[in-house]
Amino acid sequence: MKHDCHYHPGDPAKWHCGECQQHFCARCMPDANTKQRRGLCPQCNKAMRYLGAATEVVPFWHRLGAFFRYPFHTDPLLVIAICTLVPAVVPQNLLGLLVWLLLALALMKYTYAVINRTAEGHLKPPPLAEAFSGSGFNIVILQILVFALMGGLVTAAGMLGGPLLLMLTLAFVVLALPASIMVLAMERSVGAAVNPLNLATLIARIGSPYFLLYGYLILLVLASAAAQDFALTHFSEWVSRPLAGFLNSTFTLMLFHMLGYLLFQYQEELGFAADYQDAVEPEDQHHRDRSQRFDADLDMNLKDGNYDRAQALLLEQLKREPDNTLRIGQLYRLLAARNDLRSLHANHPRIMAWLAARNDGKALANLLEQLQQADPQFRLQDAELSVTVASTLYRSGHYRLALKLLQDFHKRFADSQALVPAYLLAAQALANGLGQWEKATAFLGFIQRQCPQHPQHPEIQCFLEQAQERQPLRGPKANFNVAD
Repeated sequence: MKHDCHYHPGDPAKWHCGECQQHFCARCMPDANTKQRRGLCPQCNKAMRYLGAATEVVPFWHRLGAFFRYPFHTDPLLVIAICTLVPAVVPQNLLGLLVWLLLALALMKYTYAVINRTAEGHLKPPPLAEAFSGSGFNIVILQILVFALMGGLVTAAGMLGGPLLLMLTLAFVVLALPASIMVLAMERSVGAAVNPLNLATLIARIGSPYFLLYGYLILLVLASAAAQDFALTHFSEWVSRPLAGFLNSTFTLMLFHMLGYLLFQYQEELGFAADYQDAVEPEDQHHRDRSQRFDADLDMNLKDGNYDRAQALLLEQLKREPDNTLRIGQLYRLLAARNDLRSLHANHPRIMAWLAARNDGKALANLLEQLQQADPQFRLQDAELSVTVASTLYRSGHYRLALKLLQDFHKRFADSQALVPAYLLAAQALANGLGQWEKATAFLGFIQRQCPQHPQHPEIQCFLEQAQERQPLRGPKANFNVAD
């Protein structure tokens, strides 16, 4: 059954909490350990069940082209070539028969590696070494035993029940053969692979797609037989036999890959979890990022309507990281959306500094108007911040608001080095923005008299001359002349 994430509809679920009965995607669980299948529910903190790729696997009937391409990757192509071409060149004697037998065993071993790796989420073929390594050949013996037991079961049915029971038993064995191969590949048990109850249960859990796959497998077998017959009929013996063997091995790998993919597709119904294994993993996957966990918690609380909790999370995070601009922006947007003037007032220094850094004069103007409506006596208590915010407001055309911020600056911040930049800005707002040249001249004259030691003092005379001629106050022009 396919499940979407509770918080991100459309995203496939990766985890399920039995306590909360909710599904979560990878974005909701950035700190979970997918390798060890461990994850704690972000709501109840209980262990969750890992779903793997069960909710995002493409149905096998949408990947028919990939199944046909599968044997033509480098590793399976080499396995097929070795297992079909080598017997063609060895002498036709006891040694040749032994070589043929060993290569047939290697090919069968490789096909079971295909099933296992595909069921685990590897859509790329196993390496060449899987066929010829020294371990793992017991699966071949187990498969031979399964075939022998199935043959004995059909024979016994014919002897005990006559032709009718023989045909019924044979029909069930043929129908359940793909299921038996899948069970043997996963459990490595002859008893499980021939147990009618096990096979019927697997078929029932997969449902109608099993019979659809069965139809495709029949078509593959027929296609393989037709291709081999064509090769044997139209080519000489020294070409036709290796070609027929090559075609048979190719179709066999396709068939086993399809069986493995069916297990991968219906992993949830079959009681195990696997994920795609061939994708490149991010480097920091094993170093769980607390900021990603925080983002996931914040997102879930917002979507659940737990705005107080989301606000508390942001404030707590800002205690640890006061200069985190991402969190400041998130806090501002949340408070603005809630129209929480009290919290906006409490956090206005960091929020205004963030808006000024973004050169967002419109948002600054809106925030100032809200705060001044709630508290007509509201003023910034930081000289540097006042000049920074006023400068942003001036550049965005909010001249009166900028002047209101700078009002009585020399009284409020008498010893501040920001007095000259503040009143220069006030003069520019008055002259350039409002056309009030006399008031602008008064501000310029005040800082010329009161701040003779300031580094910008030599520029004041140029501003005064521009004000007297009613020119835009821009200060002295840049001079690139080099003294001799």
